[in-house]
Amino acid sequence: MMNFLTKSLPIEIENFVSHLKQSCCLIHFKSFTKSAFVQCRKKIQPEVFKKLSGMLIDEFYTENELGIKLWNGFRVLAVDGSSITLPFTKELKKIYGLTKNQTNTGVVQARVSVLYDVLNKYVLDSQLSPKSVGERALGLLHIEKSRTNDLIIYDRGYPSYDFINTHLTKSIDYLMRVKVSFSGVTKSFIASNKRSQIVEIYPGKNVDISDKQYDKNTPIKVRLLRVDLPCGETELLITSLLHNKKYPNKTFKELYFKRWGVETYYDELKNKLKVEYFSGYSNQSILQDFNAAIFISNVQTLIVSDLEDEIKEQTKNRKIAYKVNTNLSYGFLKNKIITLFFSNTEMEDIVNQLKILFKQELVPIRPNRSNKRNIGKYRRREKPKVTKNQRDSI
Repeated sequence: MMNFLTKSLPIEIENFVSHLKQSCCLIHFKSFTKSAFVQCRKKIQPEVFKKLSGMLIDEFYTENELGIKLWNGFRVLAVDGSSITLPFTKELKKIYGLTKNQTNTGVVQARVSVLYDVLNKYVLDSQLSPKSVGERALGLLHIEKSRTNDLIIYDRGYPSYDFINTHLTKSIDYLMRVKVSFSGVTKSFIASNKRSQIVEIYPGKNVDISDKQYDKNTPIKVRLLRVDLPCGETELLITSLLHNKKYPNKTFKELYFKRWGVETYYDELKNKLKVEYFSGYSNQSILQDFNAAIFISNVQTLIVSDLEDEIKEQTKNRKIAYKVNTNLSYGFLKNKIITLFFSNTEMEDIVNQLKILFKQELVPIRPNRSNKRNIGKYRRREKPKVTKNQRDSI
């Protein structure tokens, strides 16, 4: 399941067994049927992949203090949601519900939400839920995986008084984009043309707070920031970082832009890891494949992060910086993952083999490139065009 089950199961099983016999010297390993695999996978809880991913992440953050990238002492995290299309079955339709499309036949879709370290590129937490569960509710679940000295960045679909208050009570700092119409305070701030202002916000008049620990007169002190974009638009940000001298206004535009890392991760998850190419039709299979994909993405990040200094040295005389080709790196991981766990060869030797392959396929980092987003294609569910340099690698 960790070896990218994107082809038909009989082909994947044959390749799996052949690789074990040839590369892992398990010459007596017997083949098995598709039915046998389906029966055996029922004994494996999807959470096992989350556990493996959690162990990998814990080791990175506890055993690698000098290698952890921070911003002003903060671990910079981002939360964002997306949707993935699931097989159309009665079980999945019952669990996740039906989402209308252009033809009104409906598709089964799930909401995905991740807590992503944008500087170190690890997924710290992931959730797969029905579309009826909102992004804000899933965001609150992610907070349980965060800690003091984390700074979490959110898009404008998340802010509310209660959401901000939860961060305050858990001592988690935040930076959120908010709508100008968020409250009378935000409207007044934009009208004032100020760049930054510390204000107090209160619960909305029509919000039910009967089960909350605060009342209508409980203030929260926040800092509002105005960011003017080159296109002429104005962004309004709200943050818990109140210290003007320690955190100058000019730093927040670049800081908020770091949230884009979680957007590009979804491209990686869907188009490179092929997370929607599920190997089964049951909900257990869906969760297994989803959690396994998250785990493998963290394994890939672990290997790539060890290469950064070597790549800088290797390309120091070039005009622009280079990085590992993410798409091809997953292709190189195919079957090597099996060797990594099953071979008698030292794990470090296999990782070094992967590093050599990764370094052979570098791509330039071209700054200030932008592509206009075509939102309509998602509503029409158009099949994305595959460019010459973006062929499938797994």
